[in-house]
Amino acid sequence: MVTECPASTAPPAAAGPSRATTALFAVAAGTAVANVYFAHPLLATLGREFGMAPGTLGVMVTATQLGYGLGLFLLVPLGDVLDRRRLVTTQSLMLAAALAAVGAAAHLPVLLASAAAVGFLAVVTQSLVAYAAALAPADRRGRVVGQVTSGIVVGILLARTVSGVLADLAGWRAVYLASAAVTLLLTLALRHALPRRAAIPPRMRYRDLLRSTVALFRHERVLRTRALLALLIFASFSTLWSGVALPLSAPPLSLSHTAIGAFGLAGVAGALAAAPAGRLHDRGHARATTGAALLLLALSWVPLAFTRQSLWALAIGAVLLDLAVQAVHVTSQSIIYAHRPAAGGRVIGGYMIFYSIGSAVGAWASTTLYAAAGWGAVCLLGAAFSLLALMVWAVGRPEERR
Repeated sequence: MVTECPASTAPPAAAGPSRATTALFAVAAGTAVANVYFAHPLLATLGREFGMAPGTLGVMVTATQLGYGLGLFLLVPLGDVLDRRRLVTTQSLMLAAALAAVGAAAHLPVLLASAAAVGFLAVVTQSLVAYAAALAPADRRGRVVGQVTSGIVVGILLARTVSGVLADLAGWRAVYLASAAVTLLLTLALRHALPRRAAIPPRMRYRDLLRSTVALFRHERVLRTRALLALLIFASFSTLWSGVALPLSAPPLSLSHTAIGAFGLAGVAGALAAAPAGRLHDRGHARATTGAALLLLALSWVPLAFTRQSLWALAIGAVLLDLAVQAVHVTSQSIIYAHRPAAGGRVIGGYMIFYSIGSAVGAWASTTLYAAAGWGAVCLLGAAFSLLALMVWAVGRPEERR
């Protein structure tokens, strides 16, 4: 059995989390999720060191994303029944250990197993999102979720820049060892700052908790629709960011790790979409925001197709793509939490499983397709994912208006 905690059932304080606490949520969530994306600009280097064929370079990203998906199902729902403060700090401590294992890996199986463990434990990011949503009052929930998601966006995109710079300065292992140290420091800060919750007697077995996650998706159409959108938009997102390092590192461009990672800075503009998207949700414009963002996502692949001819085209396309993805993502999380606030950990964790699946599919498909048919085919794949998402939105029912 697991012990239920009032964090998921008691109403949050009227004021919600303070600015400082919200900022800590954002920093911790962004740092945790960055670990999932550190490998993107390092794929060519990892392939050379561990003897991976060009068509299999995406396996590192795929292993991490598969671990992430498993953690979303097995760990994040625990936030609905356990002391969230203890859950978050324990996960963070274990994440630091997994990062150290990646940094010390000497053989490919150890590297992939450690990467999967990093993904499994990095879901503390979503535990923090659910925690922040539970603390926020209903009329500010979209804004708070948007602010925390802004931190996540910055973490995802700066991960490539930080990874590239550190790899050029001290080698790829320094990326993961430095992150392990930062994660330990944040664990101490979270333990000190997060509100304490007193446990009450056991109410739900762990297996029943997992079954209830599946049941929520069986009964709530809006959860299924938003989860499918998550799968498609993050497949498109991962198609770009997993695949783009390959043409950038190859002749005639032959960019360094630092230069490749720097293109993540172009996408930081996506963080600017998170908080406004949350406010639009609070004002009742969730469906229109989603449609506009999905159309922008599809259009972003037009400049991205000219990456080999112009790095400015890549920068413009990256900005558009990341703005679109994060607007849909924040809106979706706000909608599904509002439908089942007492099961926030389960609905957000379940929703994010589809995000992880989409990211893994995009990583594998883009690197495989690039090896077989080049960058143009990769762009067609990303555009196809985007157009499918737009079709899902167009034929879906507007349950989010409830």
